[in-house]
Amino acid sequence: MNYRHAYHAGNFADCMKHALLVWLLRALARKPAAFRVLDTHAGIGRYDLGGEEAQRTGEWREGIGRLQGVTDGPLADYVALASESGSYPGSPAIAAALLREQDRLALVELHEEDHATLRALFRRDHRVAVHRRDAFESLRALTPFPEKRGLVLMDPPFEQPGEYERLTAGIAEVGRRARGLVQAAWYPIKGRAPVRAFHTALTESGVKDILAAELHLREPIDAARLNGCGLAVVNAPYGFEEAVRAILSELADLLATGEAGGGWTLTRIADE
Repeated sequence: MNYRHAYHAGNFADCMKHALLVWLLRALARKPAAFRVLDTHAGIGRYDLGGEEAQRTGEWREGIGRLQGVTDGPLADYVALASESGSYPGSPAIAAALLREQDRLALVELHEEDHATLRALFRRDHRVAVHRRDAFESLRALTPFPEKRGLVLMDPPFEQPGEYERLTAGIAEVGRRARGLVQAAWYPIKGRAPVRAFHTALTESGVKDILAAELHLREPIDAARLNGCGLAVVNAPYGFEEAVRAILSELADLLATGEAGGGWTLTRIADE
């Protein structure tokens, strides 16, 4: 409840997560049938990179700040969306920008002030519903979707112990309740052991068709630093593996720190 994403908006982890999110949403929109998106850790939707919080950390300068000016290649679609206004779009704003008239977006945010800000942002958009409730409880309350297709995005702040376990349980819950939905779950990479245990837990969960896309700034040997991040994707749409390789390769080049161990990986955790 103390986490405020405004300090970290537009950093390298946001760039990775949101670039892949844009691709996934575009893929869902290839078919004319309606889809729904559930964002379980929505935040406030948009972030002022000139504001006090973002300026205090300056993390965005080593993230979206390095990508500004990209107009072609695998990142162009994401960078164009991220550059449309003076603020950085979080996942709610990105999703809303890519929804069609028949699609729907459910946003979940427990923090009272952030929920109020989020609700005000989307008060005139009939396609968007904003809920104040626990993120993982929402997986039971808001799935399966009436549309039978769509995306569940889980992006916990990892400020409390047990987040990997809750994330694994959440993925398994959606897998039982709505097996065909695409799921995308973000996770930090600080040390190797927690990520290895998370992957093992996912493999043992019984959920099928899981890929782990990871971006590494450096070797994960200092657990006090955010050394990289990953996105576990369940039921990735056709073409995702090829697309994600191009996206991650471009991000690794443009966001490189020059430290040993930087790069990217794409690993299949569970077969289809």
